[in-house]
Amino acid sequence: MKHVRLTIDAGGREAEVHPVFEVLASAPYLERTIGLHWNFSGDRLGLMAYVEGDVGAFRDALERIPEVLDHEVTPLDEDACYAYVQDETNPVSRQLFGTFTRGSLLIVPPVEYGGDGTVTFSVFGPTGEVQDAIDGVPDPVDVEVHEVTGMVGSPTGVEGRLSDRQREAVEAALDVGYYDIPRTGSQVDVAEAMSCAPSTAAEHLRKAEAKVLRTTLGGE
Repeated sequence: MKHVRLTIDAGGREAEVHPVFEVLASAPYLERTIGLHWNFSGDRLGLMAYVEGDVGAFRDALERIPEVLDHEVTPLDEDACYAYVQDETNPVSRQLFGTFTRGSLLIVPPVEYGGDGTVTFSVFGPTGEVQDAIDGVPDPVDVEVHEVTGMVGSPTGVEGRLSDRQREAVEAALDVGYYDIPRTGSQVDVAEAMSCAPSTAAEHLRKAEAKVLRTTLGGE
């Protein structure tokens, strides 16, 4: 089993992949787009995303795309929204999504749209199936593999998750300046914020930092 972190790049030909892909991956009025959930059924794709940018322009763009069968945009504020889009796929998008969802492969969210025609995401599954998916990416899309790890390297690996107390310690450390350069807060300050002994705060910080490092380095 392998976890592969990769980026696909349409190289300025995003519209050939799909008009919705072009909007999500390269629209100049979007500052950040994260794919959260999706369902691919061959001729249709359902996608839920978090979007930051010009929400009105984004909604207008979806309404102008004939392939969009249904959509809902829920603003969070003036510059952010959740969006659901159901669209009719074309041959290129069917092959692209099909190659990464066939067999026992899993696409591990989040899916990060780069704003420049690139999309970065993780794939997990049997080594042979992962390689076949990479080899099966259709023209005009290129693939760049960033890292290959085991399950612990996956963004959702349990090993990489912080406990509530560890997360509280890290958040307290950030608040008091423990990670500032130069450092303006101490373990004593973290302990006071957590209402615990300095040794306890130090232990939570060490365990949290170890988990973050193991996840970042792919379990090495």
